[in-house]
Formats: sequence, structure tokens, C-alpha cells
Amino acid sequence: MFAVTLDGFGDAEVMKWSEVADLPAPGPGEVAVDVVAAGVNRADVMQRRGFYPPPPGASEILGLEVSGVVAEVGAEVADWRPGDEVCVLLVGGGYAERVNVPATQVLPVPTGVSLTAAAALPEAAATVWSNVVMTGGLRSGQVLLIHGGGSGIGTHAIQVGRALGARVAVTAGTRFKLERCRELGANTLINYHDEDFVAVVTGEYGGADVILDIMGAGYLQRNVETLAEDGDLTIIGLQDGAVAEVNLGVLLGKRGSIHVTNLRRRPERGPGSKAEIITELREHLWPMIADGAVAPVVSAEVPIADVAEAHPLLDSAETVGKVLLTVR
Repeated sequence: MFAVTLDGFGDAEVMKWSEVADLPAPGPGEVAVDVVAAGVNRADVMQRRGFYPPPPGASEILGLEVSGVVAEVGAEVADWRPGDEVCVLLVGGGYAERVNVPATQVLPVPTGVSLTAAAALPEAAATVWSNVVMTGGLRSGQVLLIHGGGSGIGTHAIQVGRALGARVAVTAGTRFKLERCRELGANTLINYHDEDFVAVVTGEYGGADVILDIMGAGYLQRNVETLAEDGDLTIIGLQDGAVAEVNLGVLLGKRGSIHVTNLRRRPERGPGSKAEIITELREHLWPMIADGAVAPVVSAEVPIADVAEAHPLLDSAETVGKVLLTVR
């Protein structure tokens, strides 16, 4: 089969569409999927640069989510059959013609979503739902602040927040991205180049009940200052550093909580696992997608042989939502 291989670590040109060894048949509890499209994520960029190695035993091939068609099923798999159209959450290996994945991480393509566009869903949906809803407990009437509103995670989180009845504030760096966030349902738009999100959110709402942060250290204290009483801050990225000080007195006074989470390294099964999140998505989020309240936002589709052109799009001022690699 063919897959994207790395010629060392570095810029996008180290990625090559190359012939590799075929995968073994799916084992017990596994499903083999012929890939139609793969989502591009910030984690892929970090792995390509050598800063985000896969967990022990995981594929070295990039790619944390794909859509495609079930090719084979292993023993003990009852819910899926060859020919089923699916999208799947992976620990790695998605930039390839075929993947093997635990059946517990497979989802049906939602009603009304194309097979290709479904590749934009698993990573964003699992990240947003597990952090904003399962951890943050977001509910109607609360305030959700999303940093990086124009990203794949951000555009999905906006829609989930609005579907749950929350008021949504976002930060982004260009007018174009902010306007797209407005179209998706964001109430408050903050250009981080010339506005202070702490002042805007506390001035307009008194604080945020749930904050979804991709920046890390550089935003930590300001996020704490932005929290409402009993608020939850969840950090899912470290784009602005990993080490910071925080005034615990401010956090204590608000009875606030800080969570730092990682989807890729969650266990396959058990409490807080990928299987638990996938079950939540199918039960609660997939009906929202079928109803049209939440939809994948795809900015670009790039043939996987041109993968070196896809990664730079994540940093483009014109990219809002997901970038997909098309395989078939």
C-alpha cells in the first residue's frame, strides 16, 4: 500500500507519498478501513517536526482521523461490515491507503455529511465534546470562550456551544476568520492583535464559564482572570509555551478549575477513554449533525500525493476550519 513517510524531521517537504508494507489483517476487535480522506491536525505538524512522537506501539505514520469504507473486520466485531461508510479516530496511521482501528473508535458517517467531509469530524468532535461538555459541563445560558476560533477545533466548538444554548466568544487574528466565526454562530468576536480578551469577556459577560485554550503558558494567567466563578479552563495545546506561573489566589477566589488534556494518549477503553467519548458522540452529537445544527467546516481538500502543500495551510490567514487530504 501507499502512505506518507517522513524523510527525517523538518519542514513540509520531508513528507513523501511512498510505497510501504501492507498492513496485516485486522485483529480481534479491529476494523480495516480503506481511506477516502484524512484530516490534517496541528498534532501532525508537531510530529513532522519531531516534537510530538506517537505513543508506544502506535503507527509512526501521521494522521489521527480518516473517513472511508470498511474493508475487513476482525473477530469479535459485530457492529460493522465490509462496505460500511465510516469515520474513525486514530492514534496514528491515517495518512495512508488503509488503516486498522479498534472497532470502539469507529463512527458511522452522519446523515447529510459526505464521505469525504466526514474525515473532518472525529478529532475535532472528540476533542470538543470531551473537553467542553464531558469535562467543562457546558450548558444552556453559560459562556464559552474559544481561543483560535477559526481552527478546525474552534469552528466545531462554536457550533456545539450554540447548539447547547451557550453564548460563544472567540479569539482570532484576522477579520476574515472572525466573520466566519460569526457566520457559524459566535456572539462575541475578539481580534487578539488589538483587543484584550480578558477585558472583553469580563466586561460583556462577567467572565467565561468554560474556556477552551490552545495556547498554553502564554495565556494561562489571563485565562484564569477571565474565568467566571466555578469556571473550567481546559488547555489542549501549547502553541504559546509549556511553562508558566499562575496566581492561585485568583483561581481559589473563583473556585475555578484547570484541566490539561490530551486525546491521543487516552486509553482505548475504560473511564475517560476514547471508547467512552465515541459513545457520547454517537448518542448526543451525531443527532445534532443530522439535524444540521453542527456541520464539518472544510477549508481545503488536497490530494494526498501533494501532502507538502497541505500542512502550511494550517497557518494561512485564509484557512478557516479543516484541511483534508483526499486519498481515493
